Amino acid sequence: MALYKEQDIFERRNAANEAKRAMLERFKARPADDDPAVLARRAERQAILEARERRNAEKERLRQERLAREAIERAEREAAEEAARIAAEEAAAAEAKAKEAEEMERISRLLADEAARKAKRDARYAARKARGGRMPPPRPL
Repeated sequence: MALYKEQDIFERRNAANEAKRAMLERFKARPADDDPAVLARRAERQAILEARERRNAEKERLRQERLAREAIERAEREAAEEAARIAAEEAAAAEAKAKEAEEMERISRLLADEAARKAKRDARYAARKARGGRMPPPRPL
């Protein structure tokens, strides 16, 4: 035998009517808008909303201050990095200029040494010609 008994249409209709009646009674039992308890609850909610608005405004102000502070710090950091980069570029340019001057000095020394050797060789050749001494034998082709 089944434990579950199916309700007929009349029982379902009576149950629905009872539920509607209970809802209507609950609605009628609700306090009016001018009731002190309702007014107190409304004032409490309003105070909570105002406190929330103040907190949100304070959070926003703090966030804006933080963003401004971070922007200033970022600008200072970027300026310092730019100054460091410019100083590094200037140092690199000065170093390159010094290397170039050193290379030019080395080249001029080499040219001067080569000119001195050539002058010495030419002097020996001229001295030999002036002596009228013997000429070296011609080379065979």
